[in-house]
Amino acid sequence: MTFASMPKIELHLHHEAAAPPGFIRQLAAEKKIDISGIFDDAGNYAFRDFAHFLEVYDAATQALQSPEDFRRLTYAALEETAKSGVIYCETFVSPDFCGGGDVTAWKEYLAAMKEGSYAAERDFGIAHRTIVTCLRHLGPEKAKPAALCAAETAGAYMTGFGMAGAEMVGRPGDFAYSFDLAREAGLALTCHAGEWGGPDMVADTIRDLKVSRIGHGINAIKDDGLVDQLAEDGTVLEVCPGSNVVLRAVTGWDAHPIAKLRDRGVKVTVSTDDPPFFHTTMTAEFENLHRTFGWDEADFKALNQTALDAAFCDADTKANLAKKLEDAA
Repeated sequence: MTFASMPKIELHLHHEAAAPPGFIRQLAAEKKIDISGIFDDAGNYAFRDFAHFLEVYDAATQALQSPEDFRRLTYAALEETAKSGVIYCETFVSPDFCGGGDVTAWKEYLAAMKEGSYAAERDFGIAHRTIVTCLRHLGPEKAKPAALCAAETAGAYMTGFGMAGAEMVGRPGDFAYSFDLAREAGLALTCHAGEWGGPDMVADTIRDLKVSRIGHGINAIKDDGLVDQLAEDGTVLEVCPGSNVVLRAVTGWDAHPIAKLRDRGVKVTVSTDDPPFFHTTMTAEFENLHRTFGWDEADFKALNQTALDAAFCDADTKANLAKKLEDAA
């Protein structure tokens, strides 16, 4: 069974980390920035563990310094994503990387990304929306400017707010102010939780931040009551199996809980997280899930439908995507 041509919907993708390594190398060379140490002999990103991955990630983003850089990044990343049949994706973007949390500067970066996004949709047929994220390890006070940037630019393209970064720093409730601000601006909400933290982190995130989606969320499997709650409430998990395997959040594909969560009635979706870093694509994710759990075309159609229902985009966009999925079927 081949999944390369199957249309796919992806909800959990970090904007900067979707940059092809060749693009980052070229940009760094143009700016005379030496980041050669973050690549292996084949030119791919190279890291030893999760801590080193964060260092490599930060080094790669040094080449991204202007709105024009982010316009080019957006186009290049979406071109690469579309090669795996992705017809719609949402990317996490942090104002901390785009003007340092200043609203005026952020608007310039966002306009540039929008330009690159619309060009990619024209050229590759991939629709794209952005989700502003604060960075958890920077603390609650630094999250507030990010939330303000999100609130000031909420609209058809920038549609959500969330939190990424080091999960074990602080507790979800520490960031409630920022999530409340974003919610009042009409933004949909998601948050990373349960990748490294336990089921209590997932439960606290849902309770204190009132999100409709959880990034990763795989450790919810350790609490039967929480799994039942997720299923009953319809909370959607943005699961990134390949990422979890590479970063050793799980011991291997066979040990990944995505199938158990789905069998228990939890709404799961599949994404790549940071695809060039983890040497994965959406096609590879589908193939690995098929090989490991026996999921077939019907299973992946159901995953697409779950992702479409949970997507942070307007009704017209969802209708257009639904037609593409139907036509492909």
